[in-house]
Amino acid sequence: MDIVIAGAGEVGSHLATVLAADGHEITLIDTDEHRLELVSENLDLRTLAGSATHGDVLTEAGVPRAGLFISATSGDETNLLAASLAKAVGAGKAIARVHHSVYHDRRGLNYAHHLGIDRLVCPEYLTSLAIAGTLRDPAIQAIQHFARGQITMEQFEVSAQAEVIGKPLHKLSLPPGFRIGTITRQGATAVPTGDTVLAGGDQITLIGATDSFDKILRRFRQGERHAQKIVIMGGSSVSVWLARALDARSFKIRIFLTDRARAEELAAKLPHTTILYADPTDPDTFAEENIGDVDAFVTASTDDESNILGALQVRHFGVRHTLAVLQRPTYHELIEGLGIDRVFSPRIIAGHEIQRLAQHKRTPKLASLDEQGTGLYEISLGPKAKAAGQTLAQLNPP
Repeated sequence: MDIVIAGAGEVGSHLATVLAADGHEITLIDTDEHRLELVSENLDLRTLAGSATHGDVLTEAGVPRAGLFISATSGDETNLLAASLAKAVGAGKAIARVHHSVYHDRRGLNYAHHLGIDRLVCPEYLTSLAIAGTLRDPAIQAIQHFARGQITMEQFEVSAQAEVIGKPLHKLSLPPGFRIGTITRQGATAVPTGDTVLAGGDQITLIGATDSFDKILRRFRQGERHAQKIVIMGGSSVSVWLARALDARSFKIRIFLTDRARAEELAAKLPHTTILYADPTDPDTFAEENIGDVDAFVTASTDDESNILGALQVRHFGVRHTLAVLQRPTYHELIEGLGIDRVFSPRIIAGHEIQRLAQHKRTPKLASLDEQGTGLYEISLGPKAKAAGQTLAQLNPP
């Protein structure tokens, strides 16, 4: 498929790399010719210097015949305008990367629908969901999010003390929309029926609404220790998204900032989160705030070096569980073995999401559930499909 990408920064160049590896023909647009030269030295692609908000540039880049256009510059408004224009001139699908929550949350206006854009992708939001899943239960093996984060899928082991043990699935009374997709027992994976009975140690895939997932998860993971006290260093958008993603009833969250104006802004935005104008890595602040007793420390400032040093320093002070958000890919290999438990890259996470959206198949695979080929697929119903107009009960699937 012909794919045009606007923006040759960290996200754009990463997308060009992974999509070219998938066999797509890539054209990369950027106003900075030096950036384009750096990318083209390592990739076999076409480059074009210019602004993706100009119609003549889009036409020269081949957008009218492209199957996919991705706008991944550093500016939200630029991305929205470029993706809207690309769709208008004929791109099969248009995706825009956005940072600000006002665009992604659809507050007051559904920007994607209004501008004719197929999908808005927010790397910081996706990163916060991945971190939140790890904090909810470090024992969870895999986490996926769908439908703009409204649906969560997690794979985990059922606790021996869980209330669901010994009961057939049809008697669990799960909320509407929650499903157990697969059960792995003694190395064998199967899709369960209503008569399947859960046992301690079963590896299951649970799918359901994100906003109530934590509550339902407790029925399967009862007796397990969950992180409760969380410290976040930095006032980035990832920090804000993460504080919103964690249930305030289950987590005590503190965000430390060294920017007073930003601290006051977040205090107004996050009423259920404690905002502190202080440096958590300062020994006096660390001792005064009892940071050594927290369950997890997340470094999510906008500076990679600060995030690495902050995570390493608090680990040295005695924090048990540390997570860091890093933008630059070169740091991921360097910090292996240094003592940071998990590293999250918005660039890589957004790349995976866009790579999934770029699948040009009638039934694209959203996720793999096991090594035997069981998967989660997306199907678009045509107007004459036999399933159209029927309830799920009427379909009677296998």
